[in-house]
Amino acid sequence: MRFTLDDPPFAGRTGVGVTIAVLDSGIHAHHPHIGGSVGGVNLVGERGRDDYVDRIGHGTAVAAAIREKSPGAELLAVRVFDRQLATNVQTLVDAIVWSADAGAALINLSLGTANFANAELLAEAVAHAMSRGSVVVSARMSNDVEWLPGSLDGVAGVIADWTCDRDALDVTLRHAALPIFTASAYPRPIPNVPREQNLSGVSFAVANVTGFLGRAVEEAGGDAIEALRGL
Repeated sequence: MRFTLDDPPFAGRTGVGVTIAVLDSGIHAHHPHIGGSVGGVNLVGERGRDDYVDRIGHGTAVAAAIREKSPGAELLAVRVFDRQLATNVQTLVDAIVWSADAGAALINLSLGTANFANAELLAEAVAHAMSRGSVVVSARMSNDVEWLPGSLDGVAGVIADWTCDRDALDVTLRHAALPIFTASAYPRPIPNVPREQNLSGVSFAVANVTGFLGRAVEEAGGDAIEALRGL
């Protein structure tokens, strides 16, 4: 089923009252696409836990795509990357648990691992998140590679579609606990920069889905699991 931002339950919503954790390289709160007021935690590197400023740019671009669709949501920057886009499974587990305990309704992971030896650890973190009422949104598959935690039951898995409009969302159930989503692989546009020269990929499909879901969670009164099951 295809939705647009003009369709219920997304129309007229902004994600107000919804907390979204962005597990990435941090967020530059004062970027014009973010608008300030970002809390969070740093889980990597030598900087203190309160230093979650983005120094790579990826997390800010992901957060901007989310903010575009859910401008009223509260963002939490959960820094899992230090100087490069690489981390380890224990950091991801810690980040998911921290986000759920911090009250995030949606936990955006624009990343993943193809190492299925990590499936049990990540499944335990996902189960903890669900027990707290949090939903993990993460890449399910790209280039015929299946990713964790996006392919786990209980995760809102995302597939990128390079032809999908950025204001559209496809929803498939496939007998999973939560729906599977397909969305545009392009991030928020940058003025005077051609789309082909901007960042793109499944990372931004995940962010676009999370932005949509922030609106749905608002409509559902803050219940993320019920919001997704109602789509």
